[in-house]
Amino acid sequence: MALFDFVLPKGRNSAFPLLFSPAEVQYRQLVALLKKAQDTSFGRYYDFKETLHRPDVVEAYQSTVPAVDYNKIYDRWWSKAYLCDDPDVCWPGIVPYYALSSGTSQAATKNIPVTFEMLRSMKKGTRRLLLDVARVPSMPVRQFARKMLMVGSCTSIKSEGRHYTGDLSGIIGHNRPFWIERNYAPGRHISNLPNWDDRINAIIKEAPQWDVGFAVGSVAWVQLIFERIIDTYKLDNIHQMWKNLDVFVHGGVFFEPYRASFEKLLDRPLLTFDSYMASEGFISYQNRIDTKSMKLLTDCGIFYEFVPFNDQNFDENGDLRTEFPEVHTVADAQEGVGYAILLSTNAGAWRYLLGDTVQFTDAERGEIRLTGRTKQYLSMCGEHISVDNLNEAVRRVDAKTNAGIREFAVAGVPHGSQWAHQWWVSFDNPVISAEEFGKLVDQELCELNDDYRVERAYALKAVHVKILPNSVFYKWLDHKGKSNGQSKIPRVIKGKQLEDFQDFIANTPI
Repeated sequence: MALFDFVLPKGRNSAFPLLFSPAEVQYRQLVALLKKAQDTSFGRYYDFKETLHRPDVVEAYQSTVPAVDYNKIYDRWWSKAYLCDDPDVCWPGIVPYYALSSGTSQAATKNIPVTFEMLRSMKKGTRRLLLDVARVPSMPVRQFARKMLMVGSCTSIKSEGRHYTGDLSGIIGHNRPFWIERNYAPGRHISNLPNWDDRINAIIKEAPQWDVGFAVGSVAWVQLIFERIIDTYKLDNIHQMWKNLDVFVHGGVFFEPYRASFEKLLDRPLLTFDSYMASEGFISYQNRIDTKSMKLLTDCGIFYEFVPFNDQNFDENGDLRTEFPEVHTVADAQEGVGYAILLSTNAGAWRYLLGDTVQFTDAERGEIRLTGRTKQYLSMCGEHISVDNLNEAVRRVDAKTNAGIREFAVAGVPHGSQWAHQWWVSFDNPVISAEEFGKLVDQELCELNDDYRVERAYALKAVHVKILPNSVFYKWLDHKGKSNGQSKIPRVIKGKQLEDFQDFIANTPI
């Protein structure tokens, strides 16, 4: 309690007044990154020293360094640091940690460098998030003296040569500041358990001992734990056990498709805050309760570029067509335009295609919302359906039917000489048939997306739906070795992933 009394100002206004505009902050961020890395192998190859002496550093940097995806930067640069512990490759010194990220595309498992500087930037962003939560007018300071339930992956990490590898949860847990550690649940004795089911069972066993005020994690996994606790202890809702639970900080997946079923587990609404942390860095979080947008963290070790997500810059597979695409910065990004993100970071990523797509909702404030993944746009014949479109269509169907839609995935499949969409979906309340769901979701997508509506009259000839038990989706994750607090069901399934999913469904008793 005393710690937060000291840290938290008494006022309710923003704790971080802008001394500089987001564009100025980002310019300073890029200059700092280039100066720090100018003597690395990457910095010498692309002559960062010369770039820093150019009149327009940003333009010089963008015209010299190519935009890359994970495979390109790993094969050419990161692999030297990862496999051989070579120092000074893309960032000064030896990279101490690598976050294992289960990609939805490209490599099955990515090894993302995490430096001490990046960890400090993540902690900086986390402090800001907590301070902004504390400034909600109805938030008592004593809330921060209660337990913070953090649902994530196994926090144990593995030593390999001169570095460690593990899930980002484990790396952050290994470096967690003391002021969070003492109020953290479930504790290292549980979070270090390698098996996800063992961790869940241990959480459920010890749950009655905790006074939880915050829950942090992916909504799908937090919801699963709440359901298990309610079922185990024969409760009506989670507040019968944790009466002081008031805040949920979520991230990793879109919240809206889960909202209806999640709120049924509560006795009263929670204050919910969206956050956007990737293995590559802490990118943004929701700092106001009157918006669902998130504010970019412009001075936390990342320089952002935004590539318009269109056919000129990306091919049908979601890959960049050129190493020097059209780009914008926070200085000139436009509201309502779909962008893919390029990151340059204090972990040695340089013009790195993150794979997420966003839109600016308030360019002056630097606020964005996630819209999907470059690899998870569904466009078999020009329908250009985003994950954002899919989530909104499902939300609308659920609101109309009260079906309790939990998980879903969609794929484009051949339909004679043309195409169809294949849906797999699970319900808490199976009050509608597969055929009725297909008709309703088709209607909603026609309203949401003009390209989809046009193609439904021409090349996109059918919408097929298969209803699955919710457990099947999680069994598939377990089958792929991705049953943990960070993994998520891909909303659009393609290629080998689609083949694997179809094979699993065909061979799994339902």
